[in-house]
Amino acid sequence: METIQAEASTNKSVTAAASGRPLWKDLVRDKYLYLLLIPGMLLILLFRYAPMYGIVIAFQDYNIFKGVGGSEWVGVGQFTRLFGSPDFYEILRNTVLISVYKLAASFTIPIVLSLLLNELKNLVFKRFTQSVIYLPHFISWVIFSGILISFLNPVDGLINTIITRFGGAPIDFLGSSDYFRSILVVSDVYKEVGWGTIIYLAAIAGVNADLYEAARIDGAHKGQQMWHVTLPAIRPVILILVILSLANILEAGFQQVFLLYSPLVYDVGDILDTYVYRVGIQEANYSYATAVGLFKSLVAMVLIVTVNKLVKLSGQDGLW
Repeated sequence: METIQAEASTNKSVTAAASGRPLWKDLVRDKYLYLLLIPGMLLILLFRYAPMYGIVIAFQDYNIFKGVGGSEWVGVGQFTRLFGSPDFYEILRNTVLISVYKLAASFTIPIVLSLLLNELKNLVFKRFTQSVIYLPHFISWVIFSGILISFLNPVDGLINTIITRFGGAPIDFLGSSDYFRSILVVSDVYKEVGWGTIIYLAAIAGVNADLYEAARIDGAHKGQQMWHVTLPAIRPVILILVILSLANILEAGFQQVFLLYSPLVYDVGDILDTYVYRVGIQEANYSYATAVGLFKSLVAMVLIVTVNKLVKLSGQDGLW
């Protein structure tokens, strides 16, 4: 007992000494580590924090010739215009629906795929399959959209060629409101599902093998092992990814939508980002476009804080 008390006292002394060490001594001791931080900190300051100054034009009638200092101040006038626009609520609805569809698909499919890949015993086939499903992630949306447009072309696209060979009529998939959202979701899942499995496979690899052995002894088959062992073990990773995904609920994928949509499908495919592009860049309404972007950021902040709080209330670890 005396030895334990002595060790505890020593540990407290060491901790106290460490906490009382001057900051400059830590800086001198770890100077090379702090130097490595400088490039990353500069990038964050230049590209994340410095542009926040531009938020002020959301409260102005910004004129590029007068600048921020000389432009007329209109307060919340741009937000009043935004919420009073007849197009805003349709565009917001499109954005939320497309994002929710993508989130539901991209949340469940990578988990299922990771569970199935983890059960493959043939390592050669497993690695080949992983490489095949990862590959689309590294293709830019510009190239991927070009391939998709070629496949879905109503005149000579592969899909419509097959349809006409079987006696059907050609379908303008990208020009039809009935198909456009489905194409967005399916193409996004196909392109990104492999990348999503990387994180889940890494989490599954860290599951204690003794848990599977205990489950087998209790008579659990593979499906029960996945449900009662694997999924609970990777639950923290799943929750963190859900929190991060919900923060981007109003993103919906600008590049993908912009490259695939047309005026024919504005009623189902026009999202906040494409709306900002048309209004802010093409029509030079910079203040209005900034107000839309600020609205998106506020919604994302509220969602990520709320979901993180709910996750912590459920007894799991959140982002902070």
